[in-house]
Amino acid sequence: MNPTKRANITAGLKVKIVMKEDQRSGYLTEGYVQDILTNSSTHPHGIKVRLETGEVGRVQEIMEED
Repeated sequence: MNPTKRANITAGLKVKIVMKEDQRSGYLTEGYVQDILTNSSTHPHGIKVRLETGEVGRVQEIMEED
């Protein structure tokens, strides 16, 4: 699924995000979406979300549920 489309992201979805401070290194943080922070329907760098842990970043990957 495309992580740049807001319609593909829902609360509770398992995703990998890149946080602002990790953009240079490309380090991805894995977690579950709590809130969607991007209002537009698409964003070229990924939809901004808040994870259940409180971390904020842009979705880079949507994980497949086991």
